[in-house]
Amino acid sequence: MELNADFDARCAVHSSSMPWIESPMPGVDRRMLDRLGDEVARATSIVRYAPNSQFSPHVHTGGEEFFVLEGVFQDEHGDFPAGTYIRNPPQSSHTPGSEPGCIIFVKLWQFDLQDRTHSRIDTNKMKFLSDKDSIGVEVMPLFNDGREDVVLERWRPNSRINLDSQQGLELLVLEGSFEEAGEAFESGSWLRLPAGSTSAAVAGATGARVWIKRDHLGETPLPPSGS
Repeated sequence: MELNADFDARCAVHSSSMPWIESPMPGVDRRMLDRLGDEVARATSIVRYAPNSQFSPHVHTGGEEFFVLEGVFQDEHGDFPAGTYIRNPPQSSHTPGSEPGCIIFVKLWQFDLQDRTHSRIDTNKMKFLSDKDSIGVEVMPLFNDGREDVVLERWRPNSRINLDSQQGLELLVLEGSFEEAGEAFESGSWLRLPAGSTSAAVAGATGARVWIKRDHLGETPLPPSGS
């Protein structure tokens, strides 16, 4: 399966207007944003766990990265409320589920396969810092390993934000809104810009809070081997 698989082109998806698609596990639905591969795939998705739903125990051969958008995500490692950022590296395993239900933004098979670094960050307990290089921007660093940089950013109302990207960029709107290339982005909207792109966003009247990953699309993504 290929979905939004041209990584040399700008791609925008407004997930809040998409239908939920059933996954192979009852009670777990998803909205696919991009995908290379079938059930084992390099994928970016919004995933919804119904109350008292649970996925089977599994190993993340290619790693899993996610941000909890609503509710509480749970596994044997703990309970993770909205605002939690988690990286489960290749070869890690767990049994995910949620008693109250939750929605997460999740990326699969997008790690360096030698990475073994776990990360669990409750962003509700962290502070935003002023970005000295960008007027109107506050930043909260989440992860950087030299091949990708992941942050939360807050954009001041009506500010103009540079989105130029030498090695690619993608973002998900968590709160607020902005406009880019004449298109409006609101909560749940996802934007991917290819390597070498030049663009800018203008934050809305209430500003915006966004999840951003940079510098990870310098090489053309491939589906998992054998998928």
